[in-house]
Amino acid sequence: MRPEKALPIDRRQPRASGYLSRPNHSENHDIRTMSSLKGHALIGQSGGPTAVINQSLVGVVERCVEHRDITGVYGALNGINGILGERLIDLGREARDELERIALTPAAALGSVRQKPTADDAERVLEVFEAHDIRYFFYVGGNDSAETAHLLNEAAIAKGYEIRLFHVPKTIDNDLAGCDHTPGYGSAAKFVAQAFMGDDQDNRSLGGVKINVVMGRHAGWLTAASRLARRYEGAGPHLIYLPERTFSREAFCDRVEEMLHTHGRCVIAVSEGIHDAAGNLIGSTGEVDSHGNAQLSGTGALGDHLSKLIKTKITAARRVRADTFGYLQRSYFGTVSEQDALEAREVGRAAVDVATSGELQHGSMAIRRDESDGYRPVYTPQPLSNVSAATRLVPDEFILGDDDIAEAFVRWATPIVGQLPQPGRLVSHLVTPRLSAKRSGELENASHR
Repeated sequence: MRPEKALPIDRRQPRASGYLSRPNHSENHDIRTMSSLKGHALIGQSGGPTAVINQSLVGVVERCVEHRDITGVYGALNGINGILGERLIDLGREARDELERIALTPAAALGSVRQKPTADDAERVLEVFEAHDIRYFFYVGGNDSAETAHLLNEAAIAKGYEIRLFHVPKTIDNDLAGCDHTPGYGSAAKFVAQAFMGDDQDNRSLGGVKINVVMGRHAGWLTAASRLARRYEGAGPHLIYLPERTFSREAFCDRVEEMLHTHGRCVIAVSEGIHDAAGNLIGSTGEVDSHGNAQLSGTGALGDHLSKLIKTKITAARRVRADTFGYLQRSYFGTVSEQDALEAREVGRAAVDVATSGELQHGSMAIRRDESDGYRPVYTPQPLSNVSAATRLVPDEFILGDDDIAEAFVRWATPIVGQLPQPGRLVSHLVTPRLSAKRSGELENASHR
């Protein structure tokens, strides 16, 4: 592979309306290169959806129709499953204004899938590619999708089928190797931060212990985003637990009790993938998907377990409650990060730029950051093998001890997540009591029952 080369950010505004008609190549639209490959492009979406995955879809589509060597742009319904069943749609016939609405719509417009291809599946996919003259394939997804793309690419090489095959990054988990961050993370992190901000205000109103379980099987990036909610001294979350650290039930109870003594309440952020010293998942249900991943989301088992633990071990604990954010944090309309949406669109465009340049036949796009002059995303390809079945963990410098997140993470995450609300707080100028101290104390105690 040639040395990585940073790709420029394309700031061109999309066409306001009309269909995705092909450009007039007699004008200055021709971006053909001598080593380009002529044929159709196919796009698939895979894995867990995000709030901005369709930005990448539209970015790929709009760039494909600009290139004269790409003779058509198809979409695979439900990822590789749709390819196997030859369920393809013509994205080039979609109206521009509708595609723009789709770009702003969370979740996978093409439908998604969690499916690892077998050798027979890979052979069938190549048959479909050949039948429809697919010479460009873009698969939008996370770690497992990169593994699927890698397996298909190896099959294509073995068969001698010429194709440009590129993985376009997407995951709220932010755990793709070789990336500074991934499209979808900024918006999901914004949801987590604002959800904790609101929940902290709720907990401050009535007191007690509140546990929120956040997605993150092996990497705690999303749970770490709860740290952004701590907007003033004493604000929650007061404790943050990531799968990058061993979870001790005894230490957990000690720390909750300490927070109750210090703050009179406690808000806790917990990754769904926390585990004990033996590597046993605290919230495991025993279920796994086709890639062998433990099924952790969509159940309140971990929150219930920790709530029961606190009620049993801490006599001072009252109003112990737990919520599991689950799938809400993936595709929520109201908390899309503007920077996240922009980068998701650009990385889709950049994938087509690389594929049609003729310099690389396959790869996975990555977003890196250039901080030489503030914050600037850089889009660059890397080998599929770097990303396939690999996991990028939260680095030690972003973690404080076993149950908190460092300020360095806040500085890193802020440009991706964007501006957050600033809660208001009463100064609380106390009025001198006029009743007896005994009666005032009785009324105060009653208000907390």
